[in-house]
Amino acid sequence: MKLSHLAWLVLAAGPVLAHGETLRCSGGIVSEGDSRISIVYKCGPPVLADTYCAPVFYPGGLHVVPEPWASYAVPCQPIEQWLYERGPGALTATIYLRRGTVQSIVYGRSPP
Repeated sequence: MKLSHLAWLVLAAGPVLAHGETLRCSGGIVSEGDSRISIVYKCGPPVLADTYCAPVFYPGGLHVVPEPWASYAVPCQPIEQWLYERGPGALTATIYLRRGTVQSIVYGRSPP
């Protein structure tokens, strides 16, 4: 009897457990799909911000094109990284934005 209750609990909690990462700030909770302005409103400005161009891969492979022609010949998707320090004892949070919305949230520092 107890095993069936546990099975129902796991099935009921499944969609909640499968939800993406969130970031709790003093102004609210940031989650996937939130806009830039929503992040700044909820968490304030990031400690660090960076933008890079992630390549777009097409089916069948993509040949490496050397710079400076790669910037003109190979399409890319601009990705923004926003870093938030959450205080002593807490992991840093990095928010990845694509097309102005939160794509993912990652906790901890990347190795150098």
